Amino acid sequence: MDHFDYVDGAMHVEQVPMEAIAAAVGTPVYVYSTATLSRHVGVFREALSALENPLIAFAVKANPNAAVLATLGRLGLGADVVSGGELLRAIAAGIPADRIVFSGVGKTAEEMRVALEKGIYQFNLESEPEAEMLSEVALSMGRRAPVAYRINPDVDAGTHAKISTGKSENKFGIPYDRALESYAAARDLPGLDVQGVAVHIGSQLTDLAPLEAAFVKVGALIEALRGAGHAIRTADLGGGLGVPYDPAQPMPPSPADYGAMVTRVTQGWDVRLMFEPGRVIVGNAGALLSRVVRVKQGAQAPFVIVDAAMNDLLRPSLYDAWHDIRAVRPAGDKAKANVVGPVCETGDTFAMGRDMDVVQADDLVAFMTAGAYGATMASTYNSRALTPEVLVSGDKWAVVRARPPIEALIAGDSIPDWVAD
Repeated sequence: MDHFDYVDGAMHVEQVPMEAIAAAVGTPVYVYSTATLSRHVGVFREALSALENPLIAFAVKANPNAAVLATLGRLGLGADVVSGGELLRAIAAGIPADRIVFSGVGKTAEEMRVALEKGIYQFNLESEPEAEMLSEVALSMGRRAPVAYRINPDVDAGTHAKISTGKSENKFGIPYDRALESYAAARDLPGLDVQGVAVHIGSQLTDLAPLEAAFVKVGALIEALRGAGHAIRTADLGGGLGVPYDPAQPMPPSPADYGAMVTRVTQGWDVRLMFEPGRVIVGNAGALLSRVVRVKQGAQAPFVIVDAAMNDLLRPSLYDAWHDIRAVRPAGDKAKANVVGPVCETGDTFAMGRDMDVVQADDLVAFMTAGAYGATMASTYNSRALTPEVLVSGDKWAVVRARPPIEALIAGDSIPDWVAD
């Protein structure tokens, strides 16, 4: 459920007309709903209510906007970060360091140093050399780093190949069958406090079976590690729960179904469970608002050319992802159309042969379920300004990231003397 509804024939986000935002800010623009964020946090927390003190660490990569992070932090969420930049963003937004988990395969010594200084809750290590580097950094600072190893369980998540992370050929984690050896080596490294196990098998999962298979392996590993003398106190089960993009496709499992499975599978583990939801929290809370530049007739269907492009919303080009495209003020007629952007790439295509509202030049359209992996993946390709972002709460709204002027983009370059002379 989201809070993008039609009132008197025009789309509103909560109590604010989308047309008013477009008139004030221009297009394209990302629009987020506070009420939807709050509802999704509540639904996810309720799904885990049978668990004792779980840590719900929002996957910052899904949407790192400071206002979004601050909203989620005030709702009690922590943060899962994968870079030093995300770590500093989360802390700047008010998320306490003791609710932050640092994941990612390429942590640098400097990023480790900053995380130790801030006092984060856990490092999710992804390789033995990373453990050795963190040991050296912790020793140099006189600190002990709380760590877990991310395990690669070789489970096919059944999702898009580019967002699958738990198969043996993926770059993430250490192989399951090497875990006991890796943990034994980590225990001997000074400066490390080996406290947990972590797993994450992919994103936009629409079936609970792969998750359950991975969690069963984690449970067996915890038992084996304790048998080898390790004091395992935490288990990070990752994120990845899918959201409905295409209404024609079956609904993904609900958070309630997910929570029931987790509760059943983890019974008796005697650990603090941790979760890294991203898309399921922010996906439906955002829409990309765009204006139709013109409509031109194609060979089979008209091309609806909008002012949003692949640099604003990369998912359709990168993943062949489906986003519902709605007219902000629909006239009532529907027809097949191709929806494309102005970037000079054939890949700048949002939909082909899509049954959708008939629109004309200057009409507004909304790309739905764009709150996750939307603005965060935007670029300035074709020298286009980064997309602004707006947060709505009831009848109030604010620009929470302004559209930078093109002049600022140009000013970021410098011309060497030997070129200028």
